Amino acid sequence: MELYPIGIVKSQYNKRKEAPRQGRRSENKSIIKIFKKYRDGLKGIEKYKYLIVLYWMDRGNRDVLVVKRGGVFATRSPDRPNPIGMCLVKLEKVEGNKLIVKWLDALNGSPIIDIKPYFKDLDSI
Repeated sequence: MELYPIGIVKSQYNKRKEAPRQGRRSENKSIIKIFKKYRDGLKGIEKYKYLIVLYWMDRGNRDVLVVKRGGVFATRSPDRPNPIGMCLVKLEKVEGNKLIVKWLDALNGSPIIDIKPYFKDLDSI
């Protein structure tokens, strides 16, 4: 299995303790900078108000299986064997290869794995 980062996060959060526990609890803006190679993949993204962002929590501890609240698969801890973060973000603006978003809880420099549009009728119960 191979993953390729498609971009990088530019945010004010440099340490885990600085980031909100849940992105929706913060109105701070972040920038998702898509690498030139993948820029064409953004075509049409401005049509969507909300996006699902998958990112690599590169500062997570991959050896952890149990945290205070339970097993890592029963929590949203960044410490897990495959530290993939998922965040629903509000798209504020598209500027070339940059997405300006709210609600992203990723740390500055986190690699972006994928971006998908959020569909209320498909992505909620």
